[in-house]
Amino acid sequence: MFMRYIFVLLISALLGTSVAAQEPGKKLQETARTMLQQGDLDNAIAILETAIKQAPGNLEIAKDLAYACYLKRDFSKAIEVGRSITERSDADEQSFQILGLAYKGTALYKEASKMYRTALKKFPNSAVIYNEYGEALAMDNDLNEAIKQWEKGIQADGNYSGNYYNACIYYTKAANWVRVMLYGELFVNLESYSARTAEVKKALVNAWQKLWVPTVAAQLQKAGNNTAFEKSILDIIIKTQADNKTGFDAATSTAIRTRFVLDWFTGKAASFPFRLFDHQQYLIREGLFEAYNQWLFGEAVNEDMYAAWQKNHEKEAAAWKTFQAGRVFKVPTGQYYF
Repeated sequence: MFMRYIFVLLISALLGTSVAAQEPGKKLQETARTMLQQGDLDNAIAILETAIKQAPGNLEIAKDLAYACYLKRDFSKAIEVGRSITERSDADEQSFQILGLAYKGTALYKEASKMYRTALKKFPNSAVIYNEYGEALAMDNDLNEAIKQWEKGIQADGNYSGNYYNACIYYTKAANWVRVMLYGELFVNLESYSARTAEVKKALVNAWQKLWVPTVAAQLQKAGNNTAFEKSILDIIIKTQADNKTGFDAATSTAIRTRFVLDWFTGKAASFPFRLFDHQQYLIREGLFEAYNQWLFGEAVNEDMYAAWQKNHEKEAAAWKTFQAGRVFKVPTGQYYF
């Protein structure tokens, strides 16, 4: 403790002249952030406590302190600081996120849910808050309410990937293959390279394989809880199945999904404009759809076969990689049909 105190005094002395010339506490905050990156939590917290005394009204320093306490697993201190932050008139979404992490760290899910509801009154269109509120509810074993929050998050902002991920995993367990198919593919286009991407690709393959069983698709079509959008999708899937008797895998996915896209734009696109299907149509026109489907399904079905496809289709694989590196996938507002 004594050595830590001496360290803080030394840092303060060394930086004293430059601190005076800029925003109070700013230089100490920068030093603390460097220490956080290095994993030196004790000294980072000590410096942030000094910084907050220099600039008691600085929201960013207070957030850093709360987060550092969370990382150290000093949840009581993180909650104490986090509560003081979220009570401020200038508290932002991240302020509530940090406090939520501390609540979850101590399994205070009811308190977290109450706090997220307060946050949503201030930020009613925050996809981030909806996502984390849903996660807190799921941790508290209230999945029925959790999926409602994730759906609201998707509706509020279709470009935040977290809600798609959680909804996709939820619907996989609920055997709602249409929403797994849609949310899974939207997710991997928004978050193309992560551990979650690989997980969702497997769920996506599974959903398409399930939907490609005629009895499953017919049963889903008869369900009374489908929206008009979902019914339209199932209608085309069942129609496509009648014309194509092959099973669904990476090799057959392009032909099957091309037929689906063509039929969709013949009869349903005007009623339900949908960015994902526009994207698929564009890739068909550009000759990239096979490479896209291989990227989407190939590795999840069979890694060796996907590697062989890439080796035998170097030009197509390279064209897809170039296209993917240069594009930004965005979902327009208003395309929520659930």
